[in-house]
Amino acid sequence: MSATGSIPTTGSLSVPSARVMPWVAVWGAVFVCSWGGNQFSPLLLMYEGREHYSSVVVNVFLGVYVLGLAPALLVAGSLSDRHGRKPLMLAAIVSAVVGSGLLALGPLGPGFLAAGRLFSGITVGIAMAVGNSWVKELSQGRFDPSADAGSGARRASLAFTLGSASGALVAGLIAQWGPIPEVLPFLVHIVVALPFAVVVWRTPETNRSGGVPGPWWRQLRVPSAGHRRFTRVVLVTAPWIFGSAAIGYGYLPTRLTGATGAWGLLFATAATVVALGVSSAVQPLARRVHSLTSARGLTTALACMTAGIAVVVVAIELQSVVVGLVANVVIGVGIGLALVSSLLEVQRIAGSRDLAGLTGVFYAAAYAGFLAPAVIAAIANVVALPVVLWVIVGLGVVSWCAVLVSSRRYLPTAYRR
Repeated sequence: MSATGSIPTTGSLSVPSARVMPWVAVWGAVFVCSWGGNQFSPLLLMYEGREHYSSVVVNVFLGVYVLGLAPALLVAGSLSDRHGRKPLMLAAIVSAVVGSGLLALGPLGPGFLAAGRLFSGITVGIAMAVGNSWVKELSQGRFDPSADAGSGARRASLAFTLGSASGALVAGLIAQWGPIPEVLPFLVHIVVALPFAVVVWRTPETNRSGGVPGPWWRQLRVPSAGHRRFTRVVLVTAPWIFGSAAIGYGYLPTRLTGATGAWGLLFATAATVVALGVSSAVQPLARRVHSLTSARGLTTALACMTAGIAVVVVAIELQSVVVGLVANVVIGVGIGLALVSSLLEVQRIAGSRDLAGLTGVFYAAAYAGFLAPAVIAAIANVVALPVVLWVIVGLGVVSWCAVLVSSRRYLPTAYRR
């Protein structure tokens, strides 16, 4: 029997009536992987204050996980299209435990933090590329006959945002008031993540196509990644999703230490939870904003994320905690809309054999935005910070215009009018 109590893991793919749908098991796995990826974000102030790391170094810790995440996104999705979803998601759970274990050893030196962040990136990369595709496949057909066409995208994006918010909330509260704050948050995550190895093992496989014949590296090619709708609409929007997030709840708290004082960790936690909580709240409404014949969802999202970064600039100038929280509300709305709309675009562009591969390419581009705080911190040493941030806002406006121009073009044939 499966983790759901009624779904076989071998033999026929027929699924009898179950009290818990199988997609819930994978949803939970994506949730705990996302938890591990974002539990570090509200702790930047702790490492800057207690370990006396510079602002550049702590933002490098935030961004280094992209070095593990991007390759994992690009490779894991394609490999799961060839070998199945389950082996790769099991690898994600193992990586999550290893990453948190290394982060728990952070007091021994920065090398452990960097290595832990690298494994955390690998974890999230696999979960986003493979887990999202698996949730989508388990949210249709015989696995979930009552689900609509957009259920998979909404469920997958919600698993990410709620998991990320939960990781930040638990880690931030422990860091503010709990014992051994540099260790305990990561031990809690290990305890939460380990059982999902069993859950994933007992969840039905959905991909047995075998992928592309021949050497494994042929599967790394994602034909639909060259689709003009993907390159001119989805990829233009993607970096702003986590770029705005990193600026709003990663970088902003480090610039408001004069206003937050001893409550800096609490503000960092609140900013993260507000952005991701709002993102989760708007996702059920995102399908109404999304349009099959335009990029209305993505243009709206880009406008919100760009406006949110502008409010971040105002918050820094005024040294205002309230304005900082408002900035994260606006950014959260944009993230929620962008995640759902982007995944819906990816799902209709991808061919039958490269859904996970194209999902991985999308998330690799999106997570590149997490490098923004490190880049901003480095440039701000030679250029005034407000100038740097207003330039970023200007680039956001340019991106919005570019998506708007292409919003009704390059539609997949089935969606053209």
